[in-house]
Amino acid sequence: MRIDKYLWCIRVFKTRTIATTACKKGQIKIDSKNIKPSKEVFGNELLVIRKNQINYQIKVLDLPESRVGAKLVDQYRKDVTPKEEFEKTELLKFAKDYYRKKGTGRPTKKDRRDIDDYQEDTTEDI
Repeated sequence: MRIDKYLWCIRVFKTRTIATTACKKGQIKIDSKNIKPSKEVFGNELLVIRKNQINYQIKVLDLPESRVGAKLVDQYRKDVTPKEEFEKTELLKFAKDYYRKKGTGRPTKKDRRDIDDYQEDTTEDI
């Protein structure tokens, strides 16, 4: 079975076109090698899928005949993604919350209050 069709069948991607595009962009790897969408996938292979800034690691258990229901997906794949990958996204969320691009305008009222609180905390320590 083609890798793009397999990823669509086990509901990693919503459409087969999106799965094909991900393969072409190099977001799908087998044995640390970028692959084409037409690459045949077999059982017991480890796929690394980069999706939403997370490197999912999926082990192929079996090949489905066609697209399967969400409850049956675990029969065809095993998710072996380490927990550290999900923890990285939590850190990214915190980093994005306090990042402000240059030139986005004046600070909001909340930003100003946060700055005032920070300045008061640092002057009290002295």
